[in-house]
Amino acid sequence: MGKKRNKPNSYKDRKYRSLHDIGDLVSSFVRVKDTDLHILADRDVTLWGKNLALQYRLQVESYIRKNPDFAHSLTPLARDGHFLPLIKEMFDAGLKAGVGPMAAVAGTIAEYVGRALVNKGCMEVIVENGGDIFFHRTTDCRVAIFAGESPLSNRVGVRLKAANMPVAVCTSSGTVGHSLSFGKADSVTVIAQSAALADAVATRLGNEVGNSRGGDSGIKKALETGQQISGVQGVVVICDELIGAAGEGELIKLAA
Repeated sequence: MGKKRNKPNSYKDRKYRSLHDIGDLVSSFVRVKDTDLHILADRDVTLWGKNLALQYRLQVESYIRKNPDFAHSLTPLARDGHFLPLIKEMFDAGLKAGVGPMAAVAGTIAEYVGRALVNKGCMEVIVENGGDIFFHRTTDCRVAIFAGESPLSNRVGVRLKAANMPVAVCTSSGTVGHSLSFGKADSVTVIAQSAALADAVATRLGNEVGNSRGGDSGIKKALETGQQISGVQGVVVICDELIGAAGEGELIKLAA
């Protein structure tokens, strides 16, 4: 067993949000229980965002009350055939990634809120939910990777091309954050069209790093596994000072 590091206050306090370059976008913050959204859009969407976050959280909570296994299963569950599109997407993402459906919840809510804002007329939208991000932009974007106490944290990132929007970038960690993970990676970042899939796969790949005891072998195993999952466009794994990347998405170096 490796030494367990404390989770940085910069994550608990969401201090990484102060590093966002928002340009001419309007920043809105929405919190509903443990759904904690930072929304960037071409207008103030605070009220819309809060209503949407509440709407989608209630859908998840309502389903869990009737189907408690949905909240606790660490493995994929069979669909029961009676649920809303958001719930179906979480089931499908968990099945593809080989994890429980709740591994996809943060990314799914981020995407559903983002797409709903686009449907309301917003042309530029970014929704971040605890490190899981949905992008709908007309320009290229750079995304820094927050990897806790790793010396590479916020020093590397990925470039997202406008031509590939909308797109999701989701990050899971065995050393940072409140989500359940059995990994040893400081961060596993997954790029995909679906935020539900990216979120679920990030959890799966974090577990792969842990199963391989981290290091080079853990990074290699995670990258190999990620490339085998349909819909995954790119993967970046950081373990301490080590980094590995595969697939699409341009890896970039960022200023300190």
